[in-house]
Amino acid sequence: MHCHHFQAKRCQSCQWLAKPYPQQLAEKQQQLAALLADFQPENMLAPVASVEQGFRYKAKMVVLGTVDEPSLGIVNVQGDQVDLADCPLYPASFAPVFALCKAFIRRANLTPYDISRRRGELKYILLSQSLHSGRFMLRFVLRSKNCLASVTKHLAWLEQQWLELELCSVNIQPAAAAILEGPEEIVLTEQTVLAEQLNQVPLYLQPQSFFQTQPVMAASLYQTAANWAAELQQQGLFGQIWDLFCGVGGFGLHLVKPGQTLVGIEIAPAAIASAQRSAAELGLTDVSFQALDASAFANAAARAPDLLVVNPPRRGLGVTLCDDIERLAPTWLLYSSCNAISLAADLARLKHYKLLNVQLFDMFAHSSHYEVLTLLQKTA
Repeated sequence: MHCHHFQAKRCQSCQWLAKPYPQQLAEKQQQLAALLADFQPENMLAPVASVEQGFRYKAKMVVLGTVDEPSLGIVNVQGDQVDLADCPLYPASFAPVFALCKAFIRRANLTPYDISRRRGELKYILLSQSLHSGRFMLRFVLRSKNCLASVTKHLAWLEQQWLELELCSVNIQPAAAAILEGPEEIVLTEQTVLAEQLNQVPLYLQPQSFFQTQPVMAASLYQTAANWAAELQQQGLFGQIWDLFCGVGGFGLHLVKPGQTLVGIEIAPAAIASAQRSAAELGLTDVSFQALDASAFANAAARAPDLLVVNPPRRGLGVTLCDDIERLAPTWLLYSSCNAISLAADLARLKHYKLLNVQLFDMFAHSSHYEVLTLLQKTA
């Protein structure tokens, strides 16, 4: 991938861009193999490669410049403001949308926030596109509600110019710090969710619910988990699945089959509402999604599921949750991780499990990050 911002050293967010992509993938696989070598995985599968550009369907842009000449991008390590509206990581459909966002900023008189002076109102533009429908969710992150009326007033103009806009909201983030969003979200459109569909499974994204940045790779990740679960069924049927840190239900909804029960646990109520809607559309009756803390749920449980699915944040499961997994002792464990270092630390704590399958999914090309899916089996 060629990026003139990287070549000019204006943006170095893609730290590995100077390396040929096959080398990037090989180095990630080597690092993962080294981290997990002590656990002697039975199957170290080939990595799943990414396309090299146009794969990010989520953008988090700092609003910079002035009302008359706004820019969307970053402040780099040199302190320079860099407009990244033409960043090649985004699909081609994003460039005209960024241009419309700039026009809207001018029209609605939204002053970009200056963190050093603590002045201005508009902090970030958060943009997501559905791979399935091509429609968009747009979020304005404001310092206060001072400009809410202006955003609302001019939204009809934006909708006329941008027919693919499905959902628009305002997030209020008053802290004078580089914090992406605050707790208060105000949806301005009739639609409150952005519909996505991966592998024929409907998923609904709300403004504050987590979803992967690369839907093509997410679809591959979910389908691989489903394939591994189907192979387990050939060794003996299992009836109950728990999906901890379930988000909008991507893993659990891909795995559960007729005759099985699924319990999904996620602390974010918005994500749970989305998962419940998806389950209803799929006609799943033996499914329960609950807005709870995953660690507290496991700690209070007395019986284990047959298959436990975990997809924790970067910090991993941690000592307490690993102890509860050891105590509950589910037969099978599917662990999806975005941080192989915390994954390795957790595997060391799961002393009564052997590592069967490991596969790397290059969710974040041109960086050192990646997603890993592992399958473990309880030992006697």
